[in-house]
Amino acid sequence: MSEMGLGDTHGILALPGVRPLRSSAGLGWDRLYVSTQRELPYREAFQGAGSHLLILHLDGPVTVRRGRRGLTSARQVPPGGLFLHPAATELDVELGGHLNTVHVYLADAALQASADEGGPVRLKEEFGGTDPLLEQLVLALDGAVRHWEPSGSAYADQLALTIAAQLARRHSIRRRGNEPPAGRTGLPDRQFAAVRELLAARLSEPLSLADLASATGLSVSQFARQFKARTGSPPHRYLVRLRVEQAARLLRAGTMPIAQVAAACGFSHQEHLTRVLRSHLGTTPAALRREG
Repeated sequence: MSEMGLGDTHGILALPGVRPLRSSAGLGWDRLYVSTQRELPYREAFQGAGSHLLILHLDGPVTVRRGRRGLTSARQVPPGGLFLHPAATELDVELGGHLNTVHVYLADAALQASADEGGPVRLKEEFGGTDPLLEQLVLALDGAVRHWEPSGSAYADQLALTIAAQLARRHSIRRRGNEPPAGRTGLPDRQFAAVRELLAARLSEPLSLADLASATGLSVSQFARQFKARTGSPPHRYLVRLRVEQAARLLRAGTMPIAQVAAACGFSHQEHLTRVLRSHLGTTPAALRREG
């Protein structure tokens, strides 16, 4: 898939009263598009889009009215409230006050790939409710945009996958008898070895979930589930841990400049390496070098 952008949205972000702060444009994300902005009151009708829309209200409360070919329902949406709208569905909406929001536009292919059941996933039309997990995932995406590092591609992919799974399981229209299976198996030894080999060979490069899944022949969603079942960690956390371990070995064992160690281990720059080492090991590159 190509990078998602404004052309994959319903058109809300193109309104003259929307004041953008930041977005995922140019980051190469092909499963979702993220935008954070200040919205002025408006009333508009939009055609359906190819993506599913998830809006997180950062403040409020604010009155929102919505419907299809007319405004048929209204809610007082609190801070942390969500607005969900499925792909390929018309939308009439009225925003009753000033509002700060994060919009997440999720590709339908990503939603369908996240489902455990065989049939297609249909997202509900919801607004005014809350979902603490979705709220934290959306805030994490906004943080990833705000503090973007090229090595964060796998992290963004994992967030997109988790959002899709949560939408499919908690905010979709289910057919009776199609509950996801309780048991899950981890990656077999052969596939896990292939992933480890790829990680070792490309530790210094940005790696997406699609890159890792391709080494196993699984879909992205199948790979992520089976990888976590095998290791106990999502792929992006496992990758960061490998990079931290390799950086620590290089710092203790040699005299390679710290900036070169950072680049060799997949960190964007020396300061990025320092932040991650403090977070994971409670130390700094210079301190690890003195230990050697």
